[in-house]
Amino acid sequence: MAAEGHLACIWIKRAHRGPMDPASRASLRAGHGLEGNADQRGRRQVTLIEGEVWDALRGELGTELDPSWRRSNLMVRGVRLAESRGQILAVGACRIKINGETRPCERMDEALPGLREALRPNWRAGVYGEVLNDGEIAVGDPVQWWREP
Repeated sequence: MAAEGHLACIWIKRAHRGPMDPASRASLRAGHGLEGNADQRGRRQVTLIEGEVWDALRGELGTELDPSWRRSNLMVRGVRLAESRGQILAVGACRIKINGETRPCERMDEALPGLREALRPNWRAGVYGEVLNDGEIAVGDPVQWWREP
């Protein structure tokens, strides 16, 4: 895994099945997730995708589909998310415990036929996790796997 990457995009979903609003900054709340996001609490407080994986998928599928269609909250670059269950990802000053692989749903094929199947293997649909501490994040913030000091 790469030692350090960066936060490339932030999206906030105001309502279930609602649009994904891009943001340059956002607040994370421990035990809740992104402030203003429809999905809060539980083990799936925030979802993340890898920019490099999205780029590869667009090439494979021959599309310029905007990554907001993946319906994740955060896009990171320079950090591999595959097989990361149980690890802690530092995004800026915030920490997110990765709880598992995000499974692509039928909404992916509404965006682009074949996208759901293309996202299935090797954690390509990204990950979900719990926010461990309050803080502000912004596009461009460093992202890296956190190790206790």
